Amino acid sequence: MTQETRKTAARNWDKAGWRAYPRVQMPDYTDAAALQMVEAQLRRYPPLVFAGEARRLREQLAEVAAGRAFLLQGGDCAESFAEFSADNIRDTFKVLLQMAVVLTWGAQLPVVKVGRMAGQFAKPRSAPTETANGVELPSYRGDIVNGFDFTPEARIPDPQRMLAAYTQAAASLNLLRAFSTGGYADMHRVQSWIADFVGGPEAAKYRDIADRIRDAMAFMQAAGVNSDTAHQLSKVDFYTSHEGLLLEYEEALARIDTTTGLPVAGSGHMIWIGDRTRQPDGAHVEFCRGVQNPIGLKCGPTTTPDDLKVLMEKLNPDNEAGRLTLIARFGAGKVGDHLPRLIRTVQEEGANVVWSCDPMHGNVIKSSSGYKTRAFDSILREVREFFGIHKAEGTIPGGVHFEMTGKDVTECTGGVRAVTDEDLSDRYHTACDPRLNASQSLELAFLVAEELRNRRETAAPGKDVKAG
Repeated sequence: MTQETRKTAARNWDKAGWRAYPRVQMPDYTDAAALQMVEAQLRRYPPLVFAGEARRLREQLAEVAAGRAFLLQGGDCAESFAEFSADNIRDTFKVLLQMAVVLTWGAQLPVVKVGRMAGQFAKPRSAPTETANGVELPSYRGDIVNGFDFTPEARIPDPQRMLAAYTQAAASLNLLRAFSTGGYADMHRVQSWIADFVGGPEAAKYRDIADRIRDAMAFMQAAGVNSDTAHQLSKVDFYTSHEGLLLEYEEALARIDTTTGLPVAGSGHMIWIGDRTRQPDGAHVEFCRGVQNPIGLKCGPTTTPDDLKVLMEKLNPDNEAGRLTLIARFGAGKVGDHLPRLIRTVQEEGANVVWSCDPMHGNVIKSSSGYKTRAFDSILREVREFFGIHKAEGTIPGGVHFEMTGKDVTECTGGVRAVTDEDLSDRYHTACDPRLNASQSLELAFLVAEELRNRRETAAPGKDVKAG
């Protein structure tokens, strides 16, 4: 697609055009004047990300689609105003870096690092209301929409919250950029953090991989490749992403890229469409089709081949690599029922996509202690099923997508440090869905790295692997 063709397509799209389409999972604001004032203010604010950054991510995702890189996407279920702090941002960033190094070892490929950060404030809900002690109130939809407290006042959608979300996202991005380029992401530092994790007896089974990473780093150091001579060892590219759910916020931050003249979502480098908002004739698809950012599309059990064909045509009409990431989310034991038909649909269409696995959303259960949780073993099982099916189909498992935090929470059960149902109440801090803690996240990276390594070592010489 030429730049002139893109400009022609952009002229046929209006960033406010979504308002004429059916909308779901969005709040109804009671004060229209207050909403308009907030939208006007956001339109005057600078974009949170730059078009050139989004283009660079798209180029790197094209490498993932071709099997020359691997995607790691992770972060909070829903970012919280109350828990916002530099320490929380640092700790999650730190764990993502550790995971990326381990995955790089397993895949022997660059890892594209994308955080669910600096924008993941809105959440779709399974029901518009919730009931407690006989009282029914509107559901909590994330801090950008309403409050978590179970009171009538807190649950009223408040447009002023969009301004607070913007401010927090801007501060988060400022710190993430500093961490990415200021030396905190130095490869040698990250390797030492990994060594700390495997130092305990419960993580000893991962020590061999950590030792191999350490030996590789020592070899490079001896060969004169270090942070002073190779700047890529001391800094990283780190991108942000979120579900583009609250379209008033997304529209207000959409901009025209002065370099290309094309529209871009200024709220984050990558935005995705959720499994509940992927209606081909819906508002979310209409908005996302027009911006030039990489777009993610959640694919759940109800995704049909016909819907997928229409969505791929709408979201990536010129079949550009790196534009569209299909994020599979089915649940452990169910991947084989759904993923093969979608892979075959993609192959029949000759579509360029990144395939990523979200093993979180299909594995939510209610524990015996009453908490909503996810079992580590179920998460791992879905990842392994995802890899196994791609191997059988001869296609590329391009990435993984986790809800996780750098904090030592007890929200998901299992892992080497064995969180039990009885432990969940100790540090259950999430406002929405349960997250992997730092230890569970890194352990999962080790196990995924083994899958990647096995895939690499068992690939038959000369056998073609289909992109997408």
